[in-house]
Amino acid sequence: MPSDENTQYLTFTLDDEQYAVDVVKVREVLEVPKLTRIPSMPAFMQGVINIRGSVVPVISLRSKFGMAQTERTVDTSIIVMDIEKHDETLTVGCLADSVQEVIEIDPSSIEPAPQLGTKVETTFISGIGKKGEEFIIVLDIDRVFRTDDLPVVDHAVLSDHTS
Repeated sequence: MPSDENTQYLTFTLDDEQYAVDVVKVREVLEVPKLTRIPSMPAFMQGVINIRGSVVPVISLRSKFGMAQTERTVDTSIIVMDIEKHDETLTVGCLADSVQEVIEIDPSSIEPAPQLGTKVETTFISGIGKKGEEFIIVLDIDRVFRTDDLPVVDHAVLSDHTS
């Protein structure tokens, strides 16, 4: 993509911080339905939901990023995204405190992630964008889910299909 074209990002909040993911990764945004919990899953794995006949694991980004859990509110949403895993695409739902809007950011204006001062492990961060005077943490959603996390998510989906 030429650098003179802006990229669209879906912005959302976690713990009063603004985050963004490339809209190309986003399938849809949902209200939080009842989640089916799966025993023996790690804390970040909140359960699974049924989206038009497909079992989709739901991940708590707060838990994944080591943030304190809070009560869900009317603003809490699930961002359904496609995650690249080797040569496969895995669909996951990620809980967000609130979903804000789709914005455009010039890729050349995204600065590298600082090594200190963020609540999120910096390997997950593509960079820091700016909207007005606010900073927005741009996530690389594929890197949020390390390869050792993805088998857990795959297992949750597979065991739900076979039971």
